[in-house]
Amino acid sequence: MQPSSCSRSGVTSKRQFDDIADRAGVGRTTFFRQYRSKEDVIFPDHDRLIAAVRDRLASSSESTAIVAVSEAVRLVLLRYVEEGDRARTRYALTSSVTTLRDREIVSVARYQRLFREFIAEWMGPALDAALRAELMSAAVVSAHNHVLRRWLRKDTEDPVGELDAAMSQVMELFTAPDESPSDHGTVVVVLKDKRPPDQVAAAVRRALEKRT
Repeated sequence: MQPSSCSRSGVTSKRQFDDIADRAGVGRTTFFRQYRSKEDVIFPDHDRLIAAVRDRLASSSESTAIVAVSEAVRLVLLRYVEEGDRARTRYALTSSVTTLRDREIVSVARYQRLFREFIAEWMGPALDAALRAELMSAAVVSAHNHVLRRWLRKDTEDPVGELDAAMSQVMELFTAPDESPSDHGTVVVVLKDKRPPDQVAAAVRRALEKRT
């Protein structure tokens, strides 16, 4: 009698866990204590990264909220860039495996909620604050994901510069409820950057050109 598909899946899953644990040189019990599922092996750092983003946002004041959002978004992008080929392998997997893609969607939603809550608090009790915070957080995450996908597909060699340019457009949304973007003129956000000054200047120049 052939085992059911569910049983076969369970056996396969157990074997996969055992194989991963063996290759890692740890016992299966230790493995399960560290990772709750195979998905956690692929996405092990989201909790720590979200904590880092939350800490960066929490360290800001009302006057530095824009900078905090920009630097928090950059933290996420740089984490992927630091992973290099591993991030690209994960991208290939999540593009073809439904369960992993669903897991990634959930992770993205967590980041967006974090930004939404921060922005809503920053904006205060304005009547349209909730809607504006929703729109702004979606714009922040969309800008990041657009640049990240370009880097994952090897369509850009300067993801940080592209993110800076993308965020400069998003920043036009970051105005107080009783103000308009035209009240501020050109917004330039200065962030820590390891690139040479000429590359930073070029990134700023590209961002300004897109506004004209």
